[in-house]
Amino acid sequence: MNDKSMAAAKGTAGRCPVCGAATEKRWRPFCSRRCADVDLGRWLKGSYAIPGEPLETEGAERDSIASSPPEGEEDR
Repeated sequence: MNDKSMAAAKGTAGRCPVCGAATEKRWRPFCSRRCADVDLGRWLKGSYAIPGEPLETEGAERDSIASSPPEGEEDR
C-alpha cells in the first residue's frame, strides 16, 4: 500500500477546504464539525453562488405585470 492509499484509508487524503488542515474521515471533506458548520453557513448566507444569468429585479417584474392586461381581457 502506498502513502496516498494509506492516507485515504485513514481519512486524511486531502485538505479541508475551509482551513487547509488534513481531513478527518468522520467530517470529510472537512477536518472538523466546526469547519463543516462554517461551510454550511457560507452556503446559507449566499457566499457561494453558481454563476448564471442575472435574475430580473422585483421592480422590473412588477412593471411588466402592471403593463399587461388582466387575464381574460386580452381579446377585448
